[in-house]
Order: sequence, then C-alpha cells, then structure tokens
Amino acid sequence: MSTVLVAGATGSIGHLVVEEALSEGYTVRALVRDPAKAARTLPPAAQIAVGDVTRPQTLPAAVEGVDALILTLGSDAGGSSPEDVDYGGVRNLLEALAGRRVRVVLMTAIGDTSRSAGYGHLLDWKRRSERLVRASGLPYTIVRPGWFDYAAPDELRLVALQGDTRRTGTPADGAVARRQIAQVLVRALSSDAAVGKTFELVAEKRPATEDFDEFFAPLAPDISGSLDGVRDEANMPLAQEPEQVRADLAAVGAG
Repeated sequence: MSTVLVAGATGSIGHLVVEEALSEGYTVRALVRDPAKAARTLPPAAQIAVGDVTRPQTLPAAVEGVDALILTLGSDAGGSSPEDVDYGGVRNLLEALAGRRVRVVLMTAIGDTSRSAGYGHLLDWKRRSERLVRASGLPYTIVRPGWFDYAAPDELRLVALQGDTRRTGTPADGAVARRQIAQVLVRALSSDAAVGKTFELVAEKRPATEDFDEFFAPLAPDISGSLDGVRDEANMPLAQEPEQVRADLAAVGAG
C-alpha cells in the first residue's frame, strides 16, 4: 500500500490520521468539502480531493488509484444526519470503488451495539456502517474508540476489548486520546494481524503501546459471513432492518 484516502480528514480525528499516515510514509489523499479549511488544517504534503460523501458523483475521482481507505466520518450538530454521513458516506465510498479491492479501516464508537435511541439513533447508523464494510468482502479493521480525550496524561497503554459490553454512554465506558486513535487507525493498515477484526479501544495507566502487531494479534477475528463483530450481542435482526439498508447490504456484497 502506498496511497491512502482519509475521509473526514479535517475532523478532530481525521486531521491527526493525515499527520500519522504521512509520518508513516504513506501518500495521503484527504477527502474534504472545504479546500480553504483543508489548507488551514492539514499539512502541505497531503493531497486534497474535494468531494462530499453525501454526493456520490463527487467520489469516484477521489478513490481513483488509492490502496486504502481510513474512514473517520461523523455527522455534526450543524444539520448533517447520521443516516446520511455516518452510514451513507461509508456506503457511497464503497460503491465508488466499483469493485476494486482496497484495505478499509473504519472508526465507529464504543457502545454502538447498545440500541440506544439517543442522538438520532446515531449508534445504530454507525453499526450499520460496520455491517456494510463486513459485507463488502474487503480486508478491513473496525475500531470503536472510547470517549475522546477523557484519558489521564499517564493513561498511555492501549487496550482492545471485544463484545461491546461497556454501554453506560458515559466516560465510564473508557477513554482514549485522539492522537492514540489516529495511531491505531494508521497502524492497522500495515498489520496483517488487524485484518478482519472489530474491537473497542480504550487506554489505561501503563507505558505506551509500541508493538502494534502484538497489540492486534490476540484479538479474535469476526466470524466469516457475519454482519456483526465477534461476540457482539445479536440484537439487530436483519429482517427488521429498513428495506433500504437491506438493499444496500445486498448491493455492497454483490459488488
């Protein structure tokens, strides 16, 4: 892999992912809606691809020639919806690949299997985006970070959890620094031990993680053919999902 497209590149995690990927030697293409903001936020070495994940016609040129996608998409309070951005953006980028095989690293959120009705069903839509990635048949890693920047300065050791059992919806579920999240997303690209795995990411009071292959290796892979992460609670029956979601899963899988 040499060229990585970062979606959500000017966001609070995305701009750190761009920096980390550049430092690891990747050619980085940043997908942005606002090139002026990108110029203020991103390193000059980053390539800029102007596009909008909610407008599929803007995406084929952005994904042309890339070897990997890192997806840090997130709707905001400014009017964008989780269905259109967190879910629809992932769907549209996968469709824009037109069958090409690339590595995919997707960031969602801890607790996204809780079926919480809060935040406009944000967590349900994030979980559905995960299902699209698994259904695509592409090599992937799905990272569910804990609460951003609630970790203490000495909480440097990264901890991966599986089964998504921490569901209080508060920082008690675990915290992790934004820079640490970016490091994990980028390091997953180069680790065979990260492929096909879904995990929650938090930090604890121990020395910083240095060997990322060693970090990813003990994790259980997702079950082949399953739409959900390994050990996830089976509380989102496919038969009860919206018709369009089921159609999207079928289309992505066929692609």
